[in-house]
Amino acid sequence: MAMNKNTIFAWASFLTFLVGTALVLLGVLKYKEYAIGFSVTGIGFFFISWVFNALKGRI
Repeated sequence: MAMNKNTIFAWASFLTFLVGTALVLLGVLKYKEYAIGFSVTGIGFFFISWVFNALKGRI
């Protein structure tokens, strides 16, 4: 399977979205005393994922 730059951006976007989701869920479900920090970091990962998705086809 040949991976071009659009495929790499798609995988990077998907994986950063998964990490962001995991961070938000960890903060909400397991570490309630640190929920704000985990959630803010998870939302940051969501934004990075959105940027990677927006870069597909433009670079």
